[in-house]
Amino acid sequence: MALATRSKVNVPVIGGHAGVTIIPLLSQAYLSLTSSLCDVPTALTKRTQDGGTEVVEAKAGKGSATLSMAYAGALFADACLKGLNGVPDVEECSYVQSTITELPFFASKVRLGKNGVEDPKLKSFIEKGVKFANQ
Repeated sequence: MALATRSKVNVPVIGGHAGVTIIPLLSQAYLSLTSSLCDVPTALTKRTQDGGTEVVEAKAGKGSATLSMAYAGALFADACLKGLNGVPDVEECSYVQSTITELPFFASKVRLGKNGVEDPKLKSFIEKGVKFANQ
């Protein structure tokens, strides 16, 4: 089933390194999923979480998916450099120090700028939700 005709689909991914700790933020993707495709988010999540395993299996156990991690690292480094150079509206997912949860660090979309992380998006989303709930 073709999910999109776009040549580029961007789905932010947060979480850990393997399996269920990898969390694709499908709601933040360029691709809009309809209710008639209700099984697609589950399938995309599973495919994202098992991507590294698929690469290792394709190499018959003779390698790892480190190229994917290197590419992700290069994209993040590029975003950091753009932010530090003053390019506006640079956003990436990152682990940031946080007091929002009991955990000392949390993965969130962040806006990068000349001072590094200038705005953890999770914080502004929570503040917006609390304000809405209090009205």
